[in-house]
Amino acid sequence: MIGQRESVSGAHFAFTDRWGGVSAAPYEELNLGGAVGDDAEAVRTNRELAAKSLGLDPAQVVWMNQVHGADVAVLDEPWGAEPVPEVDAIVTARRGLALAVLTADCTPVLLADPVAGIAAAAHAGRPGMVAGVVPAAVRAMTELGAEPSRIVVRTGPAVCGRCYEVPEAMRAEVAAVEPAAHAETSWGTEAVDVTAGVHAQLERLGVRDREQSPVCTLESGDHFSYRRDRTTGRLAGYVWLD
Repeated sequence: MIGQRESVSGAHFAFTDRWGGVSAAPYEELNLGGAVGDDAEAVRTNRELAAKSLGLDPAQVVWMNQVHGADVAVLDEPWGAEPVPEVDAIVTARRGLALAVLTADCTPVLLADPVAGIAAAAHAGRPGMVAGVVPAAVRAMTELGAEPSRIVVRTGPAVCGRCYEVPEAMRAEVAAVEPAAHAETSWGTEAVDVTAGVHAQLERLGVRDREQSPVCTLESGDHFSYRRDRTTGRLAGYVWLD
């Protein structure tokens, strides 16, 4: 259920795999995405199971309506009855509030400044990385008092640069914005490495404490991959502070 979990100075980071839930094929088992065609009750149950396995109150986990953009929302409580906004990063200064990001090949980015008590979660697909969603999240964090030198970042399972084949023109377009994302597949064709691009952006911002999951979602049968399966579930990354 929880494929990776880590705590750093009171900041907690976790990424799920696809197992331990109740969803039926093709979403089996732990689909956490509510907009992929899965049964809504199964998704609700899966979110409760995942939260409780992390010691979290499901009602204190904040989700996004992700749209592959660079907009950021700053919040100090769950959305409640309000519509979930179309954003690809969320930031909070409230300890104990968990932020969640959904992915199935895109790069989930979890950020925290444990000293300032600021956390953020970002959804960085190719369009979002190019648009600068992660730098936008860091800017929102610093406006609340975070320091880039103190920010801890963990990026989760995502399609790797050896597998993310794209047309030549698309690779050139992405590399013009972020050269570090220029990649080649294991079979020698043009590719994009979104996670490498994210880490290069963070490096330029002065964020040094960064780690990357070794898991490629397309290669791993334990993780959902949209590029591999099209109709499939969504993984989640969670970040929160004590």
